[in-house]
Parts: sequence; C-alpha cells; structure tokens
Amino acid sequence: MAKKAGEVLTETMFYVLMAFTKGPMCGIEVAEYVENRTNKRVILGPATLYTILGRFEKEKWIEEIEVEWRKRTYRITVKGLDAYEQEVARLQKCVQDALDAKSELS
Repeated sequence: MAKKAGEVLTETMFYVLMAFTKGPMCGIEVAEYVENRTNKRVILGPATLYTILGRFEKEKWIEEIEVEWRKRTYRITVKGLDAYEQEVARLQKCVQDALDAKSELS
C-alpha cells in the first residue's frame, strides 16, 4: 500500500489516518472520530476499519502501542504523518484547480 506515483488514499483511508493525527486511538475511537468528523457521511464498518488498520500497520504508517484484552491502541508514525501531509497537499491542489477552473467559466 505504499504510495506510488499517481496513487492516492481512498476517502476512508484518509479519514482513518487523519484520526491518528489527533493522538493514539483504538479502532472504536477511530470509527467514532471519522463518523463525527464527517457528520456521519463516512461510516466505517468493522471489516473496512480493521483492513485499513492492518494495511497501515504493515506499511508502518501506524504502530500498535498497547493491547488490553481485545482492545488495541495505535499511534501514527513519522512515515504515516508524512503520507497524510502529502495527501493533504495533493487534495489542496485539487481544490485549488477546481476553484481556478470555476472562475474561468465566469
């Protein structure tokens, strides 16, 4: 899942990574953050969430820092924060291009 040229994060992946910029979280906390952040526009089911967490952990974008019975807490790594910041910059450019194109229509 390493980002290659032209590869982007899905919307759900982006919001999961965003959640970890707020601090360490377990899966339930991530799902709640995403739901609240998006006004329930993005709802993460368990299969989707834990697939993303597994991929992010494999790519070393997040790391497990605590296990309490079945509750696993993760935090973002430097590599994950870099991926997040790159995606934010890409999305900002997309929005700016859209605004520029819209103003050209006038």
